[in-house]
Amino acid sequence: MYSFTHHAASSVADAVKSVGEGKYLAGGHTLIPTMKQRLAQPGHLVDLNKVAELKGISDNGSVLTIKAMSRHAEVASSDVVKKAIPGLAALAGGIGDPQVRHRGTIGGSVANNDPVADYPAACLALGATIVTDRRRIKADDFFQGLFTTALEDNELITAFEFPHADKFAYAKFRNPASLYALVGVAVAKRGSDVRVAVTGAGSDGVFRWTDAEAKLASNFSASALDGLKASASGLNGDIHGSAEYRAHLIGVMAKRAAAAA
Repeated sequence: MYSFTHHAASSVADAVKSVGEGKYLAGGHTLIPTMKQRLAQPGHLVDLNKVAELKGISDNGSVLTIKAMSRHAEVASSDVVKKAIPGLAALAGGIGDPQVRHRGTIGGSVANNDPVADYPAACLALGATIVTDRRRIKADDFFQGLFTTALEDNELITAFEFPHADKFAYAKFRNPASLYALVGVAVAKRGSDVRVAVTGAGSDGVFRWTDAEAKLASNFSASALDGLKASASGLNGDIHGSAEYRAHLIGVMAKRAAAAA
């Protein structure tokens, strides 16, 4: 690991002012390993772990707000989340292992936009708003490809706003070694609007499966997806599974998510 300076930010304003050419440090599950392998060498880290403004979960009856430094374990165990969007608590409880869940944060996960992460699918399916120190960004505009988002230089995610849904569930097929989603599908229904988001499979990251959305909009049930096949075009293929295998899993996970919802 290359040498670096460390600054423990005391507020959002302090963090933004201090970051300069450095990097924000949340849970550190991606940044620290890449630094250890000397694949990244930021000379300055701004630690967000002591910023009280970035912690907390609340609900106003129609929108669930989760602050960016909320740990996965906190989201999973929160009575507020379980009441407002129980499927989101279940999603958080299925991330990694206990060590990951007690250190990793929702803000760090979404900002990194790993193509096999779980939260991006929830954000996209639920039509979440990503709140930063500068603006509000709709999930449809936020995710822009592998490890790529709409965030500008030094822009800091502060919170996520999840509108309540009539139905929501997430189902994933785990890679048995990494516990990441080989394929994960989130399904949400709000009134007549149905959204289906897929993670783990797309060569360009998380995406919406509009064919499934159309089927579920007409009949929100797992059986509505009988015979519907996802295209393998544009999907990942690697030692863990071919593009065709992932296409099959998308259909299976979508039906499981619809049934759970």
